Amino acid sequence: MEEIRLQKYLADAGIASRRKSEELINRGIVKVNGVIINHMGFKVKEGDIVEVNDSVLHIGSNKIYVMLNKPAGYVSTSKDQFSRKSVVDLVDVNERIYPVGRLDYDTSGLILLTNDGDFTYKMTHPKHEMKKVYIALIEGIPDEKQLTSFKNGLMIEDYITSPAKIRIINKYTNKAKVEIIIHEGKNRQVRKMCDAIGHPVLELKRVAIGDLSLGELKEGQWRHLTKEELEKLK
Repeated sequence: MEEIRLQKYLADAGIASRRKSEELINRGIVKVNGVIINHMGFKVKEGDIVEVNDSVLHIGSNKIYVMLNKPAGYVSTSKDQFSRKSVVDLVDVNERIYPVGRLDYDTSGLILLTNDGDFTYKMTHPKHEMKKVYIALIEGIPDEKQLTSFKNGLMIEDYITSPAKIRIINKYTNKAKVEIIIHEGKNRQVRKMCDAIGHPVLELKRVAIGDLSLGELKEGQWRHLTKEELEKLK
């Protein structure tokens, strides 16, 4: 093994994404050869013993890529401080995997899980502008001015959202079903955008990431990505 940065080693071992691995290092819970490493830039080489919380890690060669139709009521983290159910609990694989990005606790739909840190980095880094498609049931029926504001960008807390797409699929009594396409992934962004135009989300489901869609995958079910799907995402 050639020398690699410690955070990449942690990601490749399936501990967390590279950015989350950096947080673990900063917290001082990562050791290399018995010594706590709490700064970036440290490199690991062949024969080094790496521990997180005193558990020795091993990099496996078997990379796992899973898509899950997440039900509402599950957190998109490996562990939860309130002991809520996690998406990891729904996937039965031998390798340790973790979610790629997040879906809100109350949001259902497509989420990816993997033990490949590089894949996670590519899928979640803003520069790649990965398309995400949602179907939302919202309060009320937005007018053209509100739809245009949504598309052009909205002030959400301390930032302006990038241009997005929204179209009305169905209209009901005081409700509407809309399709929303964004290229960002900030915390609860779709819900905050709908709040900003005065039409709060009642139900929210992610149905596609890039060219990958849920298809016939039922809620709570999962499957491995095909080689063709993985190549398209990468």
